[in-house]
Amino acid sequence: MVDLKSQYDLIKTDVDQAIQNVIDKGAFINGPQVKEFSEALADYTGAKFVITCGNGTDALQIAMMGLGFEPGQEVIVPTFTYAATVEVIALLGLKPKFVDVLPDTYDMDPAELENALGQNVVGIVPVHLYGQCTNMEFILDLANKHGVKVIEDGAQAIGAEYTFSDGRKAQAGTMGDVGTTSFFPSKNLGCYGDGGAMFTNNPILAEKLKMIASHGQKKKYYHETIGVNSRLDTLQAAILGVKLGHLTRYSASRNEVADRYDQALAAVSQIKIPSRIPNSTHVFHQYTIQVDGGKRDSLKTFLQDHGIPSMVYYPIPLHLQPAYVQYGYKKGDFPVAEMLCETVLSLPIHTEMDPAVQAFIIEKVKQFFAK
Repeated sequence: MVDLKSQYDLIKTDVDQAIQNVIDKGAFINGPQVKEFSEALADYTGAKFVITCGNGTDALQIAMMGLGFEPGQEVIVPTFTYAATVEVIALLGLKPKFVDVLPDTYDMDPAELENALGQNVVGIVPVHLYGQCTNMEFILDLANKHGVKVIEDGAQAIGAEYTFSDGRKAQAGTMGDVGTTSFFPSKNLGCYGDGGAMFTNNPILAEKLKMIASHGQKKKYYHETIGVNSRLDTLQAAILGVKLGHLTRYSASRNEVADRYDQALAAVSQIKIPSRIPNSTHVFHQYTIQVDGGKRDSLKTFLQDHGIPSMVYYPIPLHLQPAYVQYGYKKGDFPVAEMLCETVLSLPIHTEMDPAVQAFIIEKVKQFFAK
């Protein structure tokens, strides 16, 4: 699905030197490279403040802690996303309020989102799924109208740019009260371990997030609030600092791969190629098709038999996962998400993809449907 080795080979000299610099100085925790990367990422995204942490899940949890959400309060979240998005809601004693998504762009259904609002709702977590921004203008307007906070889950969409109706542009993760991202190795900007970050334009909130991520302390051994221990290792920050300089190229490469898939598969009647949101660029963390006729699993097996990996993101919607049935949802509550879990399939896409390899993948996909 990804080829991190080929990607590394092209930047090996710079990455190796960055790692060696950390080892030479011995500042493995909160070394200068962490601050340097945070500042560079803020400059790249346009966020006023970037607070790094241990992983993308921690970023979501710290964001909710920083916004002061209280146990028992409700947070709206799409049911078609990765478990981390809802996991932290449950861990904090909050109540997830699931909504269905649109069948083409995977945005939260605007009508369902509006209907889900209520007196006990304190937050909305929009997910920029597969690499493009969700309908942020609608979500932000709705949140402002009802006085609720917005936490963007941008783990799959770093570098994607959203254009508002007035022409203003902003990157994924920089529009809500807090934005979050993950630096898991397979992400568009991935390190060689775990890592994450939060974005905000609020200086007071930024200070609070930073404090929570460091045991609730501003000054060592002086704890002002309950916090967690979540930090980006200096080694990972150094690697990310190198890779950030290539992120624009990485996004362009992924779009080239996606364009080749589009051109080749658009005419296959039983495949629905990814929809583009008009006011968002796409960084294609995943290239996800929908397969009609109940043939998704058969196609996946056929590809696997020919040495081609593919993945289902995601096979079970969150409201039907055993961990979350306690919240009272049942099969049929969110039919679009349930349908997508039976039809979506992600094909290999990465920054150094050989066109000949991609041509082989396309050939086998077409061969399956020609049978």
